[in-house]
Amino acid sequence: MTDFKTFLKSGHWPTLAASFLYFDFCFAIWVLNGAMGPFISETFHLSAAEKGFMISVPILAGALMRFPLGILAQYIGRKNAAMVEMSLIMAALAFGYFAVDTYDEVLAMGVLLGIAGASFGVALSLGSGWFPPKYKGLAMGIAGAGNSGTVLAVLFAPPLATKFGWQTVYGLAACTMVLPMLVMWFAAKEPPDVEHQTFREHISCLFEKDGWAFSLIYVVTFGGFIGLSSFLPTYFYDQFKVTKVEAGQLTMLATVMGSGVRVVGGYISDRIGGINTLSGVLVLVAITLVACGLAGTSLPVTTLLFMLCFAALGAGNGALFQLVPLRWPLSTAVAGSMIGEVGALGGGFIPNAMGLSKQHAGTYLWGFVAFAVLAVGMLAMLRIVQIRWTRTWAEKGGRARTAPTTVGTSPAGARRAA
Repeated sequence: MTDFKTFLKSGHWPTLAASFLYFDFCFAIWVLNGAMGPFISETFHLSAAEKGFMISVPILAGALMRFPLGILAQYIGRKNAAMVEMSLIMAALAFGYFAVDTYDEVLAMGVLLGIAGASFGVALSLGSGWFPPKYKGLAMGIAGAGNSGTVLAVLFAPPLATKFGWQTVYGLAACTMVLPMLVMWFAAKEPPDVEHQTFREHISCLFEKDGWAFSLIYVVTFGGFIGLSSFLPTYFYDQFKVTKVEAGQLTMLATVMGSGVRVVGGYISDRIGGINTLSGVLVLVAITLVACGLAGTSLPVTTLLFMLCFAALGAGNGALFQLVPLRWPLSTAVAGSMIGEVGALGGGFIPNAMGLSKQHAGTYLWGFVAFAVLAVGMLAMLRIVQIRWTRTWAEKGGRARTAPTTVGTSPAGARRAA
């Protein structure tokens, strides 16, 4: 408790709380179509492949919108960028309530829901910007725990859709965005970790090997989280013939593990290192994914395995973003947005892989296996690149260095750090 009080006093906790709430509500909006997948599929009589594609559209759209929002945040400030984004989300949800009546319009709505998925890099950078390096992992873990918005979506959207119709859920969701906007406006303060840089310096992480290594690992940890959490309501409904509301409740059990353990992942990584934590995470993810595919006839076993898998994915997300501010201390928002963009694109892989596996092989197993193989590949890559990381900008295992580092800073920032 004393350590946590020290952590809170080391930064500006109201900004951290506002960032969490902002990300939480945005995340809930982002996965609305996944949470209502069984309702939408039943309305339009979708095939397995069409279900997977419909669920993947918001994920892919959100991934593509993340980096532009990160760039915008560098110029107008992260707090202002968050306010602009939430305003656009409310307009998009109004379109969903008044205008979505066909499958093509559902796909268009999926693109608009991607606006909410762009919040990731800004929320984490805003929330952690007031905290010193030794607490960055925990601060980012708390802000990133806003992916618990998935829990809100899968818990409340199905019963609301049952009672009022799934289109009405868009309108109700628009009203909820008022809360995070008010909290952001009155509680958050723009962090001081801002430096005027050229556009080239802002996007420098795009031209570095480390940026792409982080992104590919995040394809597994975050891509797995968002892809599975969006697809699980459809999976439980189709595979085990539970009700639509029960499918949402079962998904909630898994996603709440991933959201809660993200904070733990950041906390552990501050102590044993993000590299060590990620190595264990990738092993556990690969094993549990294959086990989930093989346990497709037992609902209790499958649910427990998903909970374990999501716990690993959540810890991996926290661990990776303990490393990001160490590697790019003065451009965390842009680096985080770029990494989040590629990682979220990986989330679009799972619903499509699952749908195609079911449609062409009659089973979801090969969708699970494909993603497990990807996790093993990323583990091999991590063990190779960590040798260079621990020689240049991180301590052994991926802990923060006690001495200032100039890695990832602009020339002016490097001179000041020196």
